[in-house]
Amino acid sequence: MLGWALTFLVIAIIAAVFGFGGIAAASAGIAKILFFVFLALFVIALLARALRGSPPV
Repeated sequence: MLGWALTFLVIAIIAAVFGFGGIAAASAGIAKILFFVFLALFVIALLARALRGSPPV
């Protein structure tokens, strides 16, 4: 998921450089949403692992 967020961020930067404002804004918005979804899932996974009692790797 983080890879997709980075992909949309790169698309947004390239679109902004070439002057496509609408595409850049949409790609940046998608990248932001994907990043926060990734962050939430990461925190949930950390909490689940801590509550389960598994030893850290």
